[in-house]
Amino acid sequence: MASELCKTISEAKLERHKNLFLNYRNLHHFPLELLKDEGLQYLERLYMKRNSLTTLPENLAQKLPNLVELYLHSNNIVVVPEAIGSLVKLQFLDLSDNALEIVCPEIGRLRSLRHLRLANNQLKYLPADLGRSRELQYVYVDNNIHLKGLPSYLYNKVIGCSGCGSPIQVSEVKLLSFSSGQLTVFLPAEVKSIGTETDRVLPLQELAMRTLYNTYYRFLKDLNFLTPISLPKSLLELLHCPLGHCHRCSQPMFTIVYPKLFPLRETPMAGLHQGRTTVSFVAYCCSTQCLQTFDLLS
Repeated sequence: MASELCKTISEAKLERHKNLFLNYRNLHHFPLELLKDEGLQYLERLYMKRNSLTTLPENLAQKLPNLVELYLHSNNIVVVPEAIGSLVKLQFLDLSDNALEIVCPEIGRLRSLRHLRLANNQLKYLPADLGRSRELQYVYVDNNIHLKGLPSYLYNKVIGCSGCGSPIQVSEVKLLSFSSGQLTVFLPAEVKSIGTETDRVLPLQELAMRTLYNTYYRFLKDLNFLTPISLPKSLLELLHCPLGHCHRCSQPMFTIVYPKLFPLRETPMAGLHQGRTTVSFVAYCCSTQCLQTFDLLS
């Protein structure tokens, strides 16, 4: 089997194949042959469905830079590395039927991604920026039973969310949760605190991060000016990668969000799902002002 796999990959590399089929190979690890030397620079579609993969390599984008479609349906993938955000040409990503509990924010920043499949995983939340890209039009998260909130950016997209929103004890999950009436959703792990309509002042760290970002990014267009010496590494990484952007004004947010819930059943999309889901759209806002003025339907 190993020799056959090597032969298949070698032929694809030598003949500059655009499609590579590695389905049903009982693979437990990403094949090293795909990552050797310069990788497969011409490959556009990679099919690795129904294997036993648990993760993806950090250098995937470096070795397969021209991937347009990636099919990983029915594996045992628990973690998707942040490096997937470097697959700048990726348009279709299928991670259905895996063991994902977290989707890294970088997936939400794939600028060419049009079609994302995450059904039948163990997700409890989605990245705050998922759907911010206009290119992303199709998102399927069906049967993530504990997923209760969808970023409001996904409103007016084609979404599948049947079988989502089953009850779970909040104490069982080490995530911040937000409740409104009888509705409760889990927030992304990057969120450190939750703001409310009564707040008038931002936490000092959040205010400092936004000031630094606005100064060095908006005006100097260069965050690299801030070296690790002038700012702790953890804060520098956060500055480069905010937890999300305000769904009202696009202001970057770093530690705090002001969430607002819109039950799907109370939106015009309710008829498309007919009681098969109890999820809500979550607007992640940057301030009390944006929280009070955000309207999902406007």
